[in-house]
Amino acid sequence: MDAAEPCLRRGGMTSSDPVLNLARRCENSLAGLALILMAWLPVVEILLRLSLNTGIPASANYVQNLTLWVGFIGAMLAARDEGHLTFLLGREIVPPAARAYSAAFTALVSTAVAASLSWASLEFVRADLQSPVVIGEWLPTWAVQAVLPLSFAVMAVRFAIKPETIRDRSIALLGIPIAAGTGWLLPAGVPEVLWTGLFALLLAAVLGTPIFIILGGVTLLLLRMEGTTAAAIPVETYRLVVSPSIPAIPLFTLAGYVLAEGGASRRLVRVFRAWFGWLPGGLAVVVTLLCAFLTTFTGASGVTILAVGGLLLPVLVDSGYRKGFGIGLLTGTGSIGLLFPPSLAVILYGVVAHVSILDLFKAGILPGLLLVTAVSVLGVRESWRNPDSQVPFAMREALAALWEAKWELMIPVLVLGSLFGGYGTLIETAAMTAVYALVVEVVIHRELTVQRDVPAVLVKCLTLLGGVFAILGVALGLANYLVDAEVPMNAADWFQRHVESRLVFLMALNCFLIIVGCLLDIFSAITIVVPLIQPISQAFGVDPLHLAVIFLLNMQLGYLTPPVGLDLFFASYRFGAPLGEVFRHTLPFFLAMVIVLLLVTYVPWLALALV
Repeated sequence: MDAAEPCLRRGGMTSSDPVLNLARRCENSLAGLALILMAWLPVVEILLRLSLNTGIPASANYVQNLTLWVGFIGAMLAARDEGHLTFLLGREIVPPAARAYSAAFTALVSTAVAASLSWASLEFVRADLQSPVVIGEWLPTWAVQAVLPLSFAVMAVRFAIKPETIRDRSIALLGIPIAAGTGWLLPAGVPEVLWTGLFALLLAAVLGTPIFIILGGVTLLLLRMEGTTAAAIPVETYRLVVSPSIPAIPLFTLAGYVLAEGGASRRLVRVFRAWFGWLPGGLAVVVTLLCAFLTTFTGASGVTILAVGGLLLPVLVDSGYRKGFGIGLLTGTGSIGLLFPPSLAVILYGVVAHVSILDLFKAGILPGLLLVTAVSVLGVRESWRNPDSQVPFAMREALAALWEAKWELMIPVLVLGSLFGGYGTLIETAAMTAVYALVVEVVIHRELTVQRDVPAVLVKCLTLLGGVFAILGVALGLANYLVDAEVPMNAADWFQRHVESRLVFLMALNCFLIIVGCLLDIFSAITIVVPLIQPISQAFGVDPLHLAVIFLLNMQLGYLTPPVGLDLFFASYRFGAPLGEVFRHTLPFFLAMVIVLLLVTYVPWLALALV
């Protein structure tokens, strides 16, 4: 595996063991069926409502609870296929002679934490058995929640058997008795246990242990110090995942993957190039718009770079743009659609911060357009250096390209019309988009086949979702611990005593959030950091919607900031360029985004004008 390969690896190799292959196919099928069922239930509900004025009883509850299964079966797939997010250092900093020991240590830590989370989840399920709640008058919630202890147990086993030698696997398996001893035998409130555990987790993080293991381990240690049951983690996980808006995340992600894996990118490039390529910098603007479109569905996770980078870089180079500029543009625009509907980060922020998601989308429109404009200006400047980059306009080609891409061009109309026109809820809009994308790519264009391509797309989508939901679950447990410990209120009091100027606070907030973006992925950052900064920002009179836009713009910069800038690693892997070179090419776009961030921070009107 290439050393530059990013943290979302999908390399699970097919085993020669027929039993393991059968188990793998069953696991893939179960996860894919849950995701497809999530997409179809709301669509069938809409059709029944329109045609027969009826519906499916408790269908919304089914979809919300299916999200838990989709997320945590996906987490099992991610553990199998090395798809969990890491801090990206891993093997690269370990001398070759020590890599076996490093792998054994990270497997030991991962196994111990996953086993502890499995036991905590089992306690949660057992507690729910005492007073079960029924979904749709027949399905007990404990049956849905049972996926939590099962998935963590399977992940613990997979982490334990990941090392190549029997010796290293034996070391990893010691994580199970270590978890048992820490959870049951050691008394609460022992500082030595806390500091030893935190040091081990820090070392494991540097060596490439999944982020959800690190966050989960920290939360388990803090809860143990307080003498609080670890079942608080799965309780918060279940509460978040089955909330009314969260199911939109897997559904929009599915739509994004279907479009990326089908021929949508090629058709959209053709239509934008034909209509706008004649303008100075037109092709760079086209690339910016296309990446923004795809990123709104894939969550700014670098998937856009992997999906269309190989297609778009040769197009830019063939049109006269420098290769370095093309790499910088594609890396910089890998997260540029973060503020536009139906951005997954905006949806999650609204759920965590208890802010209207539709208002958040409105607040992000002007800053998002400003961001696209800033990047486009750099494209125009580049085209002046290379006059050959413009494409002559041809009406016949423009109309042909428009006709070929007509189905994909209807997707923004479908999403925006449904969301802002009040024709469907957020979940219904997400489900319609996912089903529409499947129909377009499978039935109309026939770019994807049901037997071969669709299952592969589902597995890729589920692997990403599994990595995200595993982080969300444990991160929310950590965030709630910090809130219960009154960390946000104490921080707010400190800032009020020591910082008098609102402008100084905003500058400090930006510096803090850029550091957060360097170290955490956007989903765990939203879950952990937003509850911390909300009380402080309220003390300084910052509007919640303005705070949201500032936060998301900073997190977008985090994708381009070493050492954990995900898009930098994805671009390094996709384009075969050293990480330092990728960052150098991306720096002009990074600086343009910083200017936009400062404008939005100190001119709140940009975020609040449309609300």
